[in-house]
Amino acid sequence: MKVARFHAPGDVRLEEAPEPSPGPGEVKIRVRNCSTCGTDVKIFRYGHHHIRPPRVMGHEIAGEIVSVGDDVHGWTSGDRVQVIAAIPCGQCSECRRGRMTVCPNQESMGYHYDGGFAEFMIVPAKVLAVGGLNRIPSGVSFAEASVAEPLACVLNGQELARVGDGDDVVVMGAGPIGCLHVRLARSRGAGRVFLADVNPDRLHMAADLVKPDAALDGDIEQAVLALTEGRGADVIITAAAAGAAQESAVRMAARQGRISFFGGLPKDDPIIALDSNLVHYRELTIVGANGSSPAHNARALDLIASGAVPVADLITHRLPLDGVLDAFDLVASGTAIKVTIEGPS
Repeated sequence: MKVARFHAPGDVRLEEAPEPSPGPGEVKIRVRNCSTCGTDVKIFRYGHHHIRPPRVMGHEIAGEIVSVGDDVHGWTSGDRVQVIAAIPCGQCSECRRGRMTVCPNQESMGYHYDGGFAEFMIVPAKVLAVGGLNRIPSGVSFAEASVAEPLACVLNGQELARVGDGDDVVVMGAGPIGCLHVRLARSRGAGRVFLADVNPDRLHMAADLVKPDAALDGDIEQAVLALTEGRGADVIITAAAAGAAQESAVRMAARQGRISFFGGLPKDDPIIALDSNLVHYRELTIVGANGSSPAHNARALDLIASGAVPVADLITHRLPLDGVLDAFDLVASGTAIKVTIEGPS
């Protein structure tokens, strides 16, 4: 079978590999879709401290079961499934408290285990043990199901930021995550949702798809204040890896506003300037967001199936497995929204 393996920064190879067999507690799937994201590009360029090469990349995975190992119950050949990316241990004190997104023992598909840029892959027993293999609802395509993983991360972020009825929400960053944030905020009852980006071409491409109440570039802070009659936004989500966006978010927050630092910053430049008095006197809340839990993935699939958060039109490019490097280029260029790798039918 074909796989796309990371060997070193800048060195991802399309290779032949033996077709795997499931061990006890494991499931073998035929990968139908594995979508790409900016993290894949970062791994390709710089590697990752959790990856010991060679490693098959890909963590936004949907496919169908081919066979199951011993001690696997409730799953059978032909079942359509979506696989979580972040795997909590299920045993630590955080997991026992229901805080699976911050499990200190978390592992990940495509990092610790071979991922979905392959014709076939093994779903580890650890995934099944924490309920991380989800049935794809009827009417949801494999490509749509592969977007459930990033949507699950967005869902976690908006729950932590308490996005709700009547909120004015600013989403900073018009990539696929930003588009998902716009649509999820609407489904959660937000009053108005504004999409902002420093790249006007990317912004307009995204805005044409998700139709925010306003698309903002240039002086975003002043635009938000003008749109809200000087009040500021109830929720600002920084879906961009930029310290300047995080600093700006604090300045444009309304009283008792909530700010989600959704996008992490580069490891070599993680420090921002924070006006603590704005946080103090406006009673602001600043929250992080770290991936998703198995339950978030299941709920994301339901949101897609119900039509509450449409995702099919966000998939702007579909490439075969041997086009995975082209997919990385598309993601890096900002000329696509969501790029998916399609397995053979």
